[in-house]
Amino acid sequence: MKYLSILLLFIAICAISCTQSGNEYHVSLTGDNNNPGTTEEPLKTIQAAADLAQPGDIITVHAGTYRERIDPSRGGISDKERITYRAAKGDEVIIKGSEKVTGWEQVEDDTWRIKIPNSLFGSFNPYIDQIAGDWFNPRGRLHHTGAVYLNGHWLVEASRKEFVFGPLFETPFWFAESDSTAEGTTTIWAQFPGVNPNNETTEINVRETVFYPSMEGINYITLSGFVLEHAATNWAPPTAEQVGLVGTHWSKGWIIENNTIRYSTCVGLTLGKHGDEFDNTSANSAEGYVKTIERGLAHGWSKENIGHHIIRNNRISHCEQAGIVGSLGPVFCEIVGNEIHDIHLRRLFTGAEMSGIKFHAAVDTRIHKNHIYRCNRGIWLDWMAQGTHVTQNLLHDNGPSEDIFMEVNHGPALLDNNICLSDNSLLVNSQGAAYVHNLFAGRFRVIIGERRLTPHLVNHGTEMAGLAPNPSGDERFYNNLLVGEADLSTYNNAVLPVWMDGNVYLNGATPGKAEPYPLHLPGVNPVLELSEKDGEWTLKVELPDDISSIQARKLITTDLLGTVAVPNLPFVQPDDTPYEIDYDYLGSKRNSKNPYPGPLKMGDQNEQEIVVWKKITK
Repeated sequence: MKYLSILLLFIAICAISCTQSGNEYHVSLTGDNNNPGTTEEPLKTIQAAADLAQPGDIITVHAGTYRERIDPSRGGISDKERITYRAAKGDEVIIKGSEKVTGWEQVEDDTWRIKIPNSLFGSFNPYIDQIAGDWFNPRGRLHHTGAVYLNGHWLVEASRKEFVFGPLFETPFWFAESDSTAEGTTTIWAQFPGVNPNNETTEINVRETVFYPSMEGINYITLSGFVLEHAATNWAPPTAEQVGLVGTHWSKGWIIENNTIRYSTCVGLTLGKHGDEFDNTSANSAEGYVKTIERGLAHGWSKENIGHHIIRNNRISHCEQAGIVGSLGPVFCEIVGNEIHDIHLRRLFTGAEMSGIKFHAAVDTRIHKNHIYRCNRGIWLDWMAQGTHVTQNLLHDNGPSEDIFMEVNHGPALLDNNICLSDNSLLVNSQGAAYVHNLFAGRFRVIIGERRLTPHLVNHGTEMAGLAPNPSGDERFYNNLLVGEADLSTYNNAVLPVWMDGNVYLNGATPGKAEPYPLHLPGVNPVLELSEKDGEWTLKVELPDDISSIQARKLITTDLLGTVAVPNLPFVQPDDTPYEIDYDYLGSKRNSKNPYPGPLKMGDQNEQEIVVWKKITK
């Protein structure tokens, strides 16, 4: 008994010594960084708390506007021992990459000028920093990462100084000239129609990013409940380190939830690759990106080290490249419940990578229950969408590009129960995907004979198994509802086999020849009306009464979908359990003996008003 007591005491001592610290650090604008960070004696800056926090600790930030860039010194060591940054319950906590500026002088009419000492910017001046990188097209002019904001909303950078003195357009202009020395000044001219900017909240970008670790491998961080805005981010191609307003920087296990992320010059949230001396050296070269993948593998790209992030219930908007972007980093992730809108609307510059969500290598990643609208493009899955599952997303008013673009993937990728209401639904120069129970109300474009050699990977991993072209085909379309210009005949000349069954074609939508018995009702024009009130979106649907009884359909399962050609892999979940698409867009159970076509299980009522998106609340 004596020895047992000693052993238990030893175990207890070890447990105490190995237990996470569990400290909570409080941050308040009334605090002091010499304080211990208690409720009574809070710290003043979030960075001061970040420097103190250890795995298992919580940083609680109280109400107010914090103008700082948070560079986490360390992360957690496991999912249970993470470092959590959170806004205090019920408080609005805003973290900005901008600074307020006053002292504007009126030059003429609505044009004002301010001179700012370059010391405000430190080593990073966004009015000198030019946007550039692989696949970036400036459209014949210079662009800077800086911005000017009036009462929270940004103005437009003019291409020439004289435009700031010209007539007013829908969005006012600004223009800057800066000395290149730290001792110099930066002069900004801006249009402020009908107001004195000194009496308003007038801000300028000062920081490249708002929450982004400068070091790689800062794992297991939770970021919850903040408003994060105003970042001077640069172009984030797949061949360079991708710095966003918020970013995970080549790490593992972050949870980013319930935040508002907005007003980033290029990208809102990045799950991107590491940086190295080869950044921005591989544009317009498939071989260049293959080399990027090889370097990523040599730099720790694996299931053990990278990805596994959860991005949920965030509101992401007003970014001129992408809402969420990631190259190699968005593996084994869950992207759920986010509202992404107003992405790349100004189109002052162009190039690749503009989308609500743009991922290279969304391996075993689930993108579901997101609302994406007013973006140049909705979801763009480029290279190595293998094991990817895109389900129960609402996409509308995106353009001029598509709701979904599948580019040079070999699959397997499953896209089911999505509502796509934009003018263009789908662009594909890819293969190995299954489209099941979707609503497509826009045009299709399929590119035949894509010759780029792109990778396929080992099952549920990141190692390359080989390279192959994408000649087109090896696609499956089951139980979809296609309306108007949605056209599956675009697959009639596909090189590889295509499987189609159980689809319904309304109001001129066109079947593909691969479907033996299509339900084709070209004269039937269904009602599909989307409306919004107080952040809640409702879809009014009227479909033909006999749409379910006139044709029997099969329940779509892993067995029915088969295996994709190039990697010779089945459609299965990340844990290898099979798929059974016995649910609809809302998660309701389908009739497994004869499932209703499209994403909504209408039942006996073919005229309904269905709430398809509810406002995100903390």
